[in-house]
Amino acid sequence: MLKNLNTYKDGDARMSMGILSLITFVIWFVAIQESLKPEKNQSNRKIMMLTSAGSLLTLALTISLFQTL
Repeated sequence: MLKNLNTYKDGDARMSMGILSLITFVIWFVAIQESLKPEKNQSNRKIMMLTSAGSLLTLALTISLFQTL
């Protein structure tokens, strides 16, 4: 009578982790490209936002990977 409440399949979780890791990689790549620009052309606000987003997503990926162990 009781239905399984877990609606996500194992493949869905792996796919979402893959998408999240790809987004994280792109964010870090853009942050590095911005920091490699000459100092007068750098946007400090952009670098801070990208670094914050990259750190948060990296933390989420790390926690998710340790939960699967």
